[in-house]
Amino acid sequence: MGEIHDKESEAILNSLKDDFLVTDMNGVITRVTSSMKRAYDAEGETLVGRSVYELEEEGFFTPIVTPLVKTKQERVTVTQTTRTGKNFLVTGVPVYNDNGDLWRVATYSHDITELVKMRKHLEEIEGEMERVQNELAHMRHQYLEEHGFIAHSEEIKKCLETASRVAPTDVNVLLLGESGVGKTEVAKMIHKESSRADGPFIEVNCGAIPETLFEAELFGYEGGAFTGSAQKGKVGLAELAEGGTLFLDEVGELSLNHQVKVLKFIQEKQFYKVGGRKPIHVDFRLLSATNQPLEKRVSENQFREDLFYRLNVVPVRIPPLRERTADLIPLIEHFIKMFNEKYNRTCSLNDQVLQWLVRQPWPGNARELMNLLERLIVTAPSKAITTSDLPKEAAKYPNSPDPTKSLQEQLESFEAAILREAKQTVKTTTAMSDMLGISQPSVVRKLKKYNID
Repeated sequence: MGEIHDKESEAILNSLKDDFLVTDMNGVITRVTSSMKRAYDAEGETLVGRSVYELEEEGFFTPIVTPLVKTKQERVTVTQTTRTGKNFLVTGVPVYNDNGDLWRVATYSHDITELVKMRKHLEEIEGEMERVQNELAHMRHQYLEEHGFIAHSEEIKKCLETASRVAPTDVNVLLLGESGVGKTEVAKMIHKESSRADGPFIEVNCGAIPETLFEAELFGYEGGAFTGSAQKGKVGLAELAEGGTLFLDEVGELSLNHQVKVLKFIQEKQFYKVGGRKPIHVDFRLLSATNQPLEKRVSENQFREDLFYRLNVVPVRIPPLRERTADLIPLIEHFIKMFNEKYNRTCSLNDQVLQWLVRQPWPGNARELMNLLERLIVTAPSKAITTSDLPKEAAKYPNSPDPTKSLQEQLESFEAAILREAKQTVKTTTAMSDMLGISQPSVVRKLKKYNID
């Protein structure tokens, strides 16, 4: 009868899906399922009668669970590694006799080799993701350090992506946008990402140079070319751009007379100094910028059509700050940090000031925002900047924020108000786009968004 009982127990054990093993208190194996042998690659070996301590010393598997169960007198689970590199989740269960004494340790195991591999692979992926995220954060920080851009909004991202795509070429780029949007910074970015990055970046502000001196400043002059000129003459800005980038800022301010000379210079890549007779050849890449509607000026005969097309090979429009609402908070934080460091301050904005700032239209764009924040940092009587610290001229902007609404709700409310006012002033979406400085499709999309008929 005992033999029949043993066979029945053995059959039951072998029918279990789990790999099963039983040891006595000395760690000697008394029962083991055939599936356990297969799992541990020991089908041709006799495990019954062998000690788990010896098997561990031989590297069969480690760690063993029997001594842990004996010590703790409770269920114990460990992760076990076999000699073939497999991984098992092994649980040891104490078995007591009729006297309540620990009699056997029954262990069952699950093969988790694939799970361990998957976990390791997942950890590698997570590590790679962390590395990429850190690299991206570093690149964003480096991008900000090198180019001075906060680019969270899709509008500015598209602009910068276009600028980056054309940067490696020598194509002429015309940067369009209102004053203060960062046209000069984009021009510098294009230069730094171009093959001419090691060459000079020469900026010519066409609106700041007096008309009578423009040609002498751009092309230079020979000694004694005119009354008051230096005896040794002067090298012009154009000649200084050799091997680099020439940036004509505010190009829309050029007089018709100077437009002719600039066009000839761009076409031929050569010029004559004032009072000179020898042509000077210059190798440069041309970038230009304007806040004026050049096409309109062309139609009004205020700007040469041939020069416009020469400049406008690749137009890049830089959106105004009011179209970049996602960049407002990051810009504010950036400027606060920058001016705190510059002036050795530790100022911060309270919520009311912050909400007031994000409600403003900022017609002067990032430059206006930067100037105001610098003023607040310098003049604030305490570390906490409140609405009482805002300048008096702030009254021209909308009143204090509504604390019952979220920041996004207030931004949308303000944008909707601007659109309604614009629609009352002009009737067509095209006229509205000209008035607001955004594209006509953007006007249509925003009118639909706010249900403005």
